[in-house]
Amino acid sequence: MRHSWLVVLVLFAASGWAMADDNTLSEQEKKDGWLLLFDGQTTKGWMSPKEKPLDNKHVQDGSLNPHPCDYMLVHGTAWENYKLSLDFKMTPKCNSGIFVRTFPLTPRAGKDVGFNGVEIAIDDTTTAGFHDTGAIYDLVKPTKNAMKPVGEWNHLVITSDRHLLTVEVNGEQVNQINFDDWPEPNKRPDGSSHKFDVAYKQHPRKGYFGLQDHGSDCWYKNIKLLPLK
Repeated sequence: MRHSWLVVLVLFAASGWAMADDNTLSEQEKKDGWLLLFDGQTTKGWMSPKEKPLDNKHVQDGSLNPHPCDYMLVHGTAWENYKLSLDFKMTPKCNSGIFVRTFPLTPRAGKDVGFNGVEIAIDDTTTAGFHDTGAIYDLVKPTKNAMKPVGEWNHLVITSDRHLLTVEVNGEQVNQINFDDWPEPNKRPDGSSHKFDVAYKQHPRKGYFGLQDHGSDCWYKNIKLLPLK
């Protein structure tokens, strides 16, 4: 049995699908066109929402921790049509999230910059409501809470493709939204109310993504992006 597993591992590596070290790209990922957005050592390529450079205090043991910062750590490129892949690990009672399609970075009067984007929630909970991990925050509940316990690494994939936004947690698709179905501010397609005065059908589909600081430590690594045609 041990010998057969060794053969499987050798064949797996030979196929090009060998797992990459943290914060690196495998040969297959390079061939497929993935981009590495965090080098594991510096904040190169990242900035504050005010487009100011970051110091390296946010780099901790090969991961990015947005706490404490000016609301979120922003990757310095605005993207449209992509697959974003990353790993995250939280602390007890954590409240964090991933903002996508954030545009512009200048907040409206009386609002934080989060109103200019869409948040994928990351929270220390076990339920599956509008504010739990995998939720499209305050807009769409996840079908389940697929997160691992606090202290363990989780894998998150967000696909932003034209009118669709899809969320996978630990290999399971748990959420999707079709923005074409959201023509009115403060209202979901079923007529119920949400907090955002945004008509998401008209919301920019190209924008920045960022790692939210909401008062808790949360670490992110293996941040990779695949542009979609």
